[in-house]
Amino acid sequence: MTARILDGTKIRDTIMEELAEQIRDLKGAGITPGLAAVLVGENPASQIYVRSKVKTCESLGLHSEKIEWPADTSTERLLQLVRDLNSRDEIDGILVQLPLPPQVDTKAILEAVSPSKDVDGFHPVNIGNLVSGRLGLVPCTPAGIIEVLRRSGITMQGARAVVIGRSDIVGKPVAMLLLHNHATVTICHSKTRDLATVAREGDILVAAMGKAAFVTGEFIKPGATVIDVGINRLTTEEEVRRIFHDPAPPLEKLRSKGSVLVGDVQPEDVQEKAGAYTPVPGGVGPLTIAMLMANTVQAARLRRGVHRARLVDD
Repeated sequence: MTARILDGTKIRDTIMEELAEQIRDLKGAGITPGLAAVLVGENPASQIYVRSKVKTCESLGLHSEKIEWPADTSTERLLQLVRDLNSRDEIDGILVQLPLPPQVDTKAILEAVSPSKDVDGFHPVNIGNLVSGRLGLVPCTPAGIIEVLRRSGITMQGARAVVIGRSDIVGKPVAMLLLHNHATVTICHSKTRDLATVAREGDILVAAMGKAAFVTGEFIKPGATVIDVGINRLTTEEEVRRIFHDPAPPLEKLRSKGSVLVGDVQPEDVQEKAGAYTPVPGGVGPLTIAMLMANTVQAARLRRGVHRARLVDD
């Protein structure tokens, strides 16, 4: 049996086309959704992420603003910025790029963002909306996972779903979304007894613990759908040889590129045992920015009373 690859890049492109059409319609009604991206400090990865998000806004026709402040910015000054953005009507979404510098109270900043503009979906009000099934803004990566499953024709209703990882960013919200889609959900974590046995019960297995190739073949029910959320960078030959059964191809990539990306699932095992899976790279990753754009459009609709039942079209 050859496992089906769930192409996140292709799904992202479809969502972007739908969003571009929605944005054109909103502009026709005099509404241009706007996103403000706040970057504090000079973290290279954060700079790349913010630049990519602003570029995507421009390509869709969204209004976007990139606000860059120095690494020594205080919590109080950043709180005042967030308050100012909350009050600006042309800004529908506020993204505060993490991590923030150590002197900044990250929790205070995230909770200061108006729930109606919280396009990351991290505010306690939006988490409460998610838990209670109310319309609101949903964390981007979990929302992307549901889109991959739904658009790939993977049945969630009645399925046994196992989520490995209980983070507030991925594990908990994706478990809640699966539950709302009528799956029977088990959340596993580092203290779960006999983890592999529990994982093998999953018709849908979501790996989101941030450990390279932690989920091996013994975790995977034959024919299951495996969603790999992890992005781990291998930089040594020792790591590559430890993880891959056939290390020759990844070693060649390591020598030419300097690193090899691997998810939280052992890539050769998932190809052999799963019925369908998301690759790394090219699986869940491309959906995260797409769902950020979808949340910005959703925020613009909700703030103006133009509701839609879903973040993106079927």
